[in-house]
Amino acid sequence: MKQPIARLSLLSLAIGLSACTTTFEESKIDYKSAGKNQAPSLEVPPDLTQLTNDSRYAVPGGVVSAAALEAGAKNQKPDEGQTAAASVGDVRIERSGEQRWLVVKRPADKLWEPVRDFWLENGFIFTTEDRQLGILETDWAENRAKLPQDVIRKTLGKVFDSLYSTSERDRFRTRMERGTDGTTEIYITHRGMQEVYTNSNKDQTIWQPRAVDPELETEFLRRLMVKLGVSQEQAQAITQAAATTAAAGVRMTSGVDNQPVLEIDESFDRAWRRVGLALDRTGFTVEDRDRSRGIYYVRYVAPDAKAESKGFFGKLFSSKPDAAPPVKYQIQVREQGQQSMVTVLNAQGQPETSNNAQRIIRVITDDLK
Repeated sequence: MKQPIARLSLLSLAIGLSACTTTFEESKIDYKSAGKNQAPSLEVPPDLTQLTNDSRYAVPGGVVSAAALEAGAKNQKPDEGQTAAASVGDVRIERSGEQRWLVVKRPADKLWEPVRDFWLENGFIFTTEDRQLGILETDWAENRAKLPQDVIRKTLGKVFDSLYSTSERDRFRTRMERGTDGTTEIYITHRGMQEVYTNSNKDQTIWQPRAVDPELETEFLRRLMVKLGVSQEQAQAITQAAATTAAAGVRMTSGVDNQPVLEIDESFDRAWRRVGLALDRTGFTVEDRDRSRGIYYVRYVAPDAKAESKGFFGKLFSSKPDAAPPVKYQIQVREQGQQSMVTVLNAQGQPETSNNAQRIIRVITDDLK
């Protein structure tokens, strides 16, 4: 890990040598530093494990189409139960609250290579490539567009580029799921972290998670549309066409025998999709799915006291996580009246009331808020 003091010293030197005002690249995204020049691979958070999956592009629910692009969303104000959509050719983007995804009228096996090439072209390398499951996950990478682009940076950066570093890292998961009508749904989810000082002397740092960035997710969906044949102008237009819908309320409560329960104020279909996206965003890997029963099959690694004392991301650069073996759980989504309830079951399908269940429900709740 690069020492912050070294970075600050170099930046101070650059500022001292240049009277120019610091500016930033016009582009907001530039992950070209990924790959050979990338920092060491970062460890999965101690309570979220990623293991081999077993699902087969499980369908997360029906898709609701709205007006075509020509109509846009100028005269539409969908309520919470609607999903706004816009399309060009065989590609359309759909939106529900903060969440967006693509629906492409092509089989999943025909989309794998273009989607894989898309991430490579954007400067990423992969930690997970599972063609059978339709899952691609990138390694942690740095957005170099956030670095100052003054005269000294442009000159010295060519020689000492590795000495320049931001305090943020991003990774993305792409999930492709087969629809019932020959379409493929493509989801892109973001996870981020940031480096912070641990003392007033600013000589020690740790990595901590930062909030999910929906704008980054949307930007990569837009760029992926271009990769799939949509023009830049059309991709920009249909990304903005979908009307904003209010996010449904979520609450963490207690059920029978103090079993933790997540209440979502919407139907099963929408809750199922939101929970699936939350699992992607928070780092879970789902081993299997059974939508007919409303169950995601996951594995969970509980943080031990040693790991917790170092912080959630305290051991990011460690090659061997110091954690207990993973435990299998079932995350169940079921409709109850006008709401949906999310609970944790053990491997045998019995209600789980342990601290692990509390942590899992809390992680999902915090992401959906």
